[in-house]
Amino acid sequence: MDQDRLAKLRERYAGTGGGDIHDPRFAKVAAAQFTGDKRKWPFADVATFLGAPYRPDALSMPGLGGLDVAIVGVPMDLGVTNRAGARLGPRAVRAVERMGPMDHVLGTAPFTMLEAADIGDVSFRSRYSLESCHEDIEAAFRTIVEAGVSPLAVGGDHSITYSILKAVGAKRPVGMVHIDAHCDTSGPFEGSKFHHGGPFRQAVLDGVLDPERVIQIGIRGGAEYLWEFSYESGMTVIHANEVDDLGLDAVIARALAVIGDGPTYVSFDVDSLDPGFAPGTGTPEVGGLSPREALAILRALKGRDIVAADVVEVAPQYDATSNTAQCAAQVLFTELCLLAEARAAGKGRP
Repeated sequence: MDQDRLAKLRERYAGTGGGDIHDPRFAKVAAAQFTGDKRKWPFADVATFLGAPYRPDALSMPGLGGLDVAIVGVPMDLGVTNRAGARLGPRAVRAVERMGPMDHVLGTAPFTMLEAADIGDVSFRSRYSLESCHEDIEAAFRTIVEAGVSPLAVGGDHSITYSILKAVGAKRPVGMVHIDAHCDTSGPFEGSKFHHGGPFRQAVLDGVLDPERVIQIGIRGGAEYLWEFSYESGMTVIHANEVDDLGLDAVIARALAVIGDGPTYVSFDVDSLDPGFAPGTGTPEVGGLSPREALAILRALKGRDIVAADVVEVAPQYDATSNTAQCAAQVLFTELCLLAEARAAGKGRP
């Protein structure tokens, strides 16, 4: 070993603590984490999304109390067509420890860039009425959006995204990067349009989602016959097998071309991942994406006008390992990074 180099390393690092970071890129992040050589235990205190401050009062405060991003749970799964249980998704994702504080690929430490907080869950009037639940979701997210705050939602089943989009796209339709096993553009079933197989058809018909700026990635399974609306409306659909055929770089290039520079929503269904990685979901489909592929697609959206995002369909009771919630929490953190980068660039306002 080079003795001169060793002497310099000893001079710089011997006797220092774990919180003594010299690289200015990392020192700013460390300063928010350490007091001396001590940092908060990840398993201590009440669990919040990504360890964010808990601000359940924010929704009733003017301007949402100065927040830039409101992370909100939507524990509702009355719209499922297969296995129930996504109502427990927000609680499972909150319980995941050690997310962040920095995304090493993006170089983004969102909590040093903006004011973000866990504002609790949407307050529902009835656990039995799907229709009134959607009214409550839309009302809560309208309050967030009208305050100029970017919402980051955790479901709940995918039907929740319809009512979130009605709030986010109220002033102008938004584009969308939709990562999922299913297109979710079918029509009403059994007298209800509020099911998790059709939120994006309804959002387009309501004029809050621009289908020509929508890309759906990871689609597969036996329900292809239900998705003609995606093609008829002009959405771009990339099936899971096509990800292999095209290659990830080509998929990312297609996504960036589709959404352009306009305001964009990101919707992530954990069933987009192969159930070998994420079994805890209501409608699993084999042959899905890997977490690394999904994260690569999301990270490529850095710098685009991402105005809101969600993670949905975590049903933890089907996953003894907690892998599904772990994947969902990592995606949630990546989406928070995208919102932080967008707002830092003067974009990202819903």
